[in-house]
Amino acid sequence: MERYFEINENGCNVRCKMYFEDAHSIQKVVVFGHGFGGHKDNRAAEKFAQRVLSKNKGIAVITFNWPCHGDDVKKKLHLSDCMSYLDVVVGFVKEKYTTDNIYAYATSFGGYLTLKYIAENGDPFTKIALRCPAVNMYDVLTKTIISSEEYERILKGRDIPVGFDRKIMVNTDFLGELKDSDIFKYSYTNHADDILILQGMQDEVVPSGAVREFADRNMIRFIPVDGADHRFQNPVHMDYAIKSIVEFFEFK
Repeated sequence: MERYFEINENGCNVRCKMYFEDAHSIQKVVVFGHGFGGHKDNRAAEKFAQRVLSKNKGIAVITFNWPCHGDDVKKKLHLSDCMSYLDVVVGFVKEKYTTDNIYAYATSFGGYLTLKYIAENGDPFTKIALRCPAVNMYDVLTKTIISSEEYERILKGRDIPVGFDRKIMVNTDFLGELKDSDIFKYSYTNHADDILILQGMQDEVVPSGAVREFADRNMIRFIPVDGADHRFQNPVHMDYAIKSIVEFFEFK
C-alpha cells in the first residue's frame, strides 16, 4: 500500500509518501533521501520498497521531499532547513511507531545530507546505505550540475534554476553554505560499521574517486559497481544495489 501524508512540526511542512503492508504492525522503518532536484515519488525508492515489502513483514519505507523539492512549499534552499526536515521525519517515526529500528537509504545529495546530519546531530539510524553519495557536494554542484555559464551568472548575484525533475533556485548564499559544510572535515570512523556505500564506476555526476577516498578515509565498506551510472539506470545494476542493501540491513 501507499499513503501520502504531511508532517507539520517545528515550523516545517514535510510532504511524505509511505510504502507499507500493515500500518498496525510496523516495527522497522527505512527513511529514503532522494537526490538534488528529485522528489518523494522516487522510482528507486519505489522499487526498493516493492522488493522489501514482498518478502518482509513489519517494515515501512518513507520518502519525503527535501526543502524546495517536488511539491514542497519553500522557495529558497538552505542546508539548515534540510537538517530540520530530516529531524522532523526521524522524530515522527520514533513517536508514531515507537521504534528505534530506523534505517537510512539515501542517494547523491540525500547521501550528503544524511552524512551531514549524523555528524552534527548524532546518529539515530540502525544502519545507513548510501548510493553514489555526493560527498563533495559543492564540487558536484558547481562543476557538474551547474554549467559554467550558470555558475558565472550566480557569482554575479543572480538566482539560477538548477536541477532535474524540479528546478531549484541556487544563489551565492547556498553555494557558500555548501562550501562551509564540507563533510570531509568530519570523521565517520565511529559509524563505519553501520554504513555501506555503493558507487557506480561510470557515475557522470559524482566522481567515483572522491567517494572512494571518503570511504577509505573513514574505513567505510565501499562497493564499486562496474558499468553503473549515477542513477543505476540499468536494471541489473539497480537489482544488485537493492540486494546488497537488503542484505546489509539484514532484511530477507
